Amino acid sequence: MSFENLILHSDELIQYMWDKGYSENYILLLKTEINWLKKNRDSIDSYESACHIREEQTSSYDMKRRYRLHYGILKRFDLDGVYPNYRRKEPLIKRGAYYQLCPEFREVIDLYQEADEARGIKLHTINGNASGGSNFLLSMQAKGLFSLAEITEEDAMSFFTDSSGMIALSNQYRKEVAAIFKAELGNYATDARRILTYLPRTRNKRKNIAYLQPEEIVSIHNALENDVPDKLSLRNRAIGSLLYYTGLRGCDIASLTFSDIDWDNDEIRIIQVKTDAPLTLPLIPVVGNALYDYITMERPGSTDPHVFLGAHRPHDPMTAGAIWDASSHIYDAAGIRQEKGERRGTHLFRYNAATTFISNGIPRPVASAVLGHGDPSSLDYYTFADLTHLRECALSIENFPVREEVFDV
Repeated sequence: MSFENLILHSDELIQYMWDKGYSENYILLLKTEINWLKKNRDSIDSYESACHIREEQTSSYDMKRRYRLHYGILKRFDLDGVYPNYRRKEPLIKRGAYYQLCPEFREVIDLYQEADEARGIKLHTINGNASGGSNFLLSMQAKGLFSLAEITEEDAMSFFTDSSGMIALSNQYRKEVAAIFKAELGNYATDARRILTYLPRTRNKRKNIAYLQPEEIVSIHNALENDVPDKLSLRNRAIGSLLYYTGLRGCDIASLTFSDIDWDNDEIRIIQVKTDAPLTLPLIPVVGNALYDYITMERPGSTDPHVFLGAHRPHDPMTAGAIWDASSHIYDAAGIRQEKGERRGTHLFRYNAATTFISNGIPRPVASAVLGHGDPSSLDYYTFADLTHLRECALSIENFPVREEVFDV
């Protein structure tokens, strides 16, 4: 492949990206790939081949992802004359089970998505079910099965069981797979209903709720209150304040806009991403001050209505994943959860807010409403970590004989 069109017009692509505010580093890396293609074009037969070669030359996950994004940009510009859109980044080679499915299995997933969208099911639920269903069908494909008609009960059961025949996957996973075959799948409906009967019975498992230890809470509080700029940026401090004091979900913080903040009445009013339900929270001074400092002193100049923007050009609105990354900086600033495998992320703050409400005697309906739960029973998971009241339920062992060596260290 000559890549002639790209080479002739690459300056136009680079200038477009400068004009659109892409960062210098991003453009420099793209120019590096263009130059690499120029040097190696006689031995490369496609953009996919070039991307694969470059991915094999690094062990960095971030660089592999960057190569997929960059070669997607170059291919679309070269073959279709399409300039990149920084709000919609499409990699050349997409990962995930769906993209590896045969045509029939992919059509099944597409039909499911169309059916549940028509029913008004929320997008994140559809995506979760589609992911679980795609993994199930990909495992069938690995067995040499390429149509629903070929799937037997033994095949379906093998996805859920381990080598000893015991159920190895969760009840939630079964629900995701079942959702695919319960949907209106047109010509595949008969086989779908048959496969549905093959899915095993699974039990709900109680989650192990991770929670912050008292000393960790103190460290986080100190990190948020400490005005040392090399520890936390104003943006991450504002995000941390929202997480710590309100228990808002990361997706709701990412979606927060200026119109959601009522400075006059000291309130935050949002429509929750997960439930589509309205939620009103008090804008307490510590949160309001952190937001004000970020907006007036650090936030990039932009007409975008979202409060939180990326620190680097072109300053896109932050995603839920970027909020998770900001929370990781808070753990680092607090000096906690530094060991590999320790749970980090935004939901620990939500658990902490919930258990704080409960341990302070706030009525369950009020606590549930503040956390934005659609179902009050959702609060049950958080009560499992309410050690203050759980200790009150503990029975004394004073009246039971216990050998002294039991307590020896």
